[in-house]
Amino acid sequence: MELGRKVKLMQGNQAIVEGAFYAGARFYAGYPITPSSEIAEESAKRMPLLGGIYMQMEDEIASMAAIIGASLAGAKSFTATSGPGFSLMQENLGLAVMGEVPCVVINVQRSGPSTGLATKPAQSDVMQIRWGRHGDQSVIALCPASVSECFTLTVTAFNFAEKFRVPVILASDEVVGHMRENITIPSPGELAVAERKKPTGEPAAYKPFIADEDGVAPLASYGSDYVFHVSSSMHGPDGYSNNNPANAAWRVAQLHKKIEMHREEIIITKTFDTEDADILFIAFGATTRASRAAALELRKQGIRAGVLQLMTIWPFADKKIASLGERAKTVVVPEMNYSGQVAGEVQRILGAGADIRKVNSYNGEIITPQDILKAIL
Repeated sequence: MELGRKVKLMQGNQAIVEGAFYAGARFYAGYPITPSSEIAEESAKRMPLLGGIYMQMEDEIASMAAIIGASLAGAKSFTATSGPGFSLMQENLGLAVMGEVPCVVINVQRSGPSTGLATKPAQSDVMQIRWGRHGDQSVIALCPASVSECFTLTVTAFNFAEKFRVPVILASDEVVGHMRENITIPSPGELAVAERKKPTGEPAAYKPFIADEDGVAPLASYGSDYVFHVSSSMHGPDGYSNNNPANAAWRVAQLHKKIEMHREEIIITKTFDTEDADILFIAFGATTRASRAAALELRKQGIRAGVLQLMTIWPFADKKIASLGERAKTVVVPEMNYSGQVAGEVQRILGAGADIRKVNSYNGEIITPQDILKAIL
């Protein structure tokens, strides 16, 4: 083991907290909710020891508002929730999009609708994560499939949030959040940790929404020499309300372009035996593990199968799916929801003539390798 590294047995939710601290998060505001409560519990115990602040909020609406305020004051901030709480966060999450406020929101998905099966897993928030807020907007969402990925993708979520001035959603699920595995915690400095870009010009000339060539505007901190305004209303370069149609077109386009410009960096996938795959599994989160087991079983039977794991679920991995899916004879998409939310996106990319098979579970139970094999054999 390298000097400074630590090997630990930990839960996925605990690894998320470790990743947040590694990335420099020093503010947490939240309201406990199954199956994400361990994130709040760990943050409450350990955040003060790091010189950070933990705030127990009255609800998820206030939690989202608090992390936005903390971020604008210069702190790396995050919150954690599950389905019902994530629904309550949508309005203020829209404010974070409009104000280009970096923060991380963890949604440990559970079975619904409404209160549903509060302790059971699901992957049914995929479309809500993308489209839950009204209006034209774009977000980044990452999805871990292991305890190790809970750690690394949390660090990545903070890096993307700070680098691109966006809220980033870490879309875990109950299975991944509560499983326990050995993971190796990287040494300090081993993983890159991004910091937000700060303005360098005269404070009086600062415009908080004028982007640099990379599509991202520098962000000052409240309490510094830079006095600036952030509003949920349509605003101009100075942050104050501006209802001019040309300004609105520029503003909405800017929110999309800064993500579109960096799609290649943002979209993260893994592949397993896809080079010659006749059967391609496209999976994310907990279903990745069942898909890999099913693919290995098919290989033993002489059937060429491989797995594409979507670690970034938004923006969607259109190019990668097109490249691998067009070579495969059959594409199988296992997901813990009724309608096949990711399967619909795969169908959009590969076209109506593609042989796409859905494997769905929506009863609060995980999808097994045997469930997947039934769809093929």
